Amino acid sequence: MKKHLLVLAIVALTTGGAFAQANDTLAKVKASGSITMGVRDSSGALSYTLGEGKYAGFHVELCQRIVANVEKAVGKKLEVKYQSVTSQNRLPLTQNGTVDIECGSTTNNATRQKDVAFAVTTFVEEVRIVVKANSGITSIVQLNGKNVATTTGTTSVQTLRKNERANGIDFKEVYGKDHADSFLLLESGRAEAFVMDGSILAGNIANAKNPADFKIVGEVLSVEPIAIMLRKDDPTFKKVADDTLKDLMKSGEMAKLYDKWFVQPIPPKNVKVGLAVSESTKAAWAMPNDKPMEDYAKK
Repeated sequence: MKKHLLVLAIVALTTGGAFAQANDTLAKVKASGSITMGVRDSSGALSYTLGEGKYAGFHVELCQRIVANVEKAVGKKLEVKYQSVTSQNRLPLTQNGTVDIECGSTTNNATRQKDVAFAVTTFVEEVRIVVKANSGITSIVQLNGKNVATTTGTTSVQTLRKNERANGIDFKEVYGKDHADSFLLLESGRAEAFVMDGSILAGNIANAKNPADFKIVGEVLSVEPIAIMLRKDDPTFKKVADDTLKDLMKSGEMAKLYDKWFVQPIPPKNVKVGLAVSESTKAAWAMPNDKPMEDYAKK
């Protein structure tokens, strides 16, 4: 019996250590010699693919800056791996350790904070509607009886339904597996509108075959803090991420990086997204915080 109890104790200690390491990202990446960044294929200028396993964007570059400081913290050069994630799988892949830091377009809200952590807000998003320029649609009320596209695993359609001007509006939801797929639903005529973060809409329009065929219309549906996502209960790793971002905000480098990705021409087509920095984003940089979307709604 004693031997059996000893074995159980060893197993418990070993398992406990494994769980502890799962929430100690610095120890995990130091031991493995690599760090995995969760990236998006079509999240506008925040995170997008260049093809052949290469990724770029505002949040991708911010994560690269964080990784540079992680390397200093662990005292070694790390292999950076890129893992494409979707709106549907980004949370579980962060939770289970497949992804160490998620560098996409994730809204920080109270529900998600129960399962994951967020670095300080780096971008404050406005959810909008994009339609074909010749559609005649200019408002939520004109979506009655229409097919409205959004991306699986996002909050945008729920946001649209909750908008006070959507009362009595009956539309059919059609889902894309990622943002590019959702935009294709609009482009191909299978949807009359696509509801999503304004930056993602602007990025997809900029990369469309004929950008002039589309326009962002209607009311701002919600204001949402977008942040880099981390595993929960890992204060040491979160501090490295937060300190990196706060330094960039304080030095003015954050504003320069924003300009690089949202105002200047970006690869691979050297087109401009043309999205000026919002006052809400400037305010988030001036007073860094990781408050959820619900706090913005109280204003």
